[in-house]
Amino acid sequence: MVQEFKDFISKGGVFEAAVGLILALAFVPVVNEIVDKILMPIIAAIVGEPSFNDLGIDIGDARIGYGFVITALISFISIAAVIFLMVKAYNKYTAEPEAGPSDIDLLTEIRDSLAK
Repeated sequence: MVQEFKDFISKGGVFEAAVGLILALAFVPVVNEIVDKILMPIIAAIVGEPSFNDLGIDIGDARIGYGFVITALISFISIAAVIFLMVKAYNKYTAEPEAGPSDIDLLTEIRDSLAK
């Protein structure tokens, strides 16, 4: 059983998953601050309110607060946009240069040149 656990830890990618999770959790406050301090004030300047939580319909004694859904959707779209832009910038920064022709391609080219 101990050996199975060692195999699980070493071969299962648990360490990489843990590191990814920790980094993702550390990344959450950054994204939240960008959304809360930059994007939501821009939305408030355009629409007039940073939050739509006050919107709702009263039916008898109940209140249907559809404004919370609108605020959550705007927040979700904003967070998704920020993450998309950050991933796009990261991918551009870390992109490897295009590799040249493979060894097979070069050998084929040499063979064809010698055949002529």
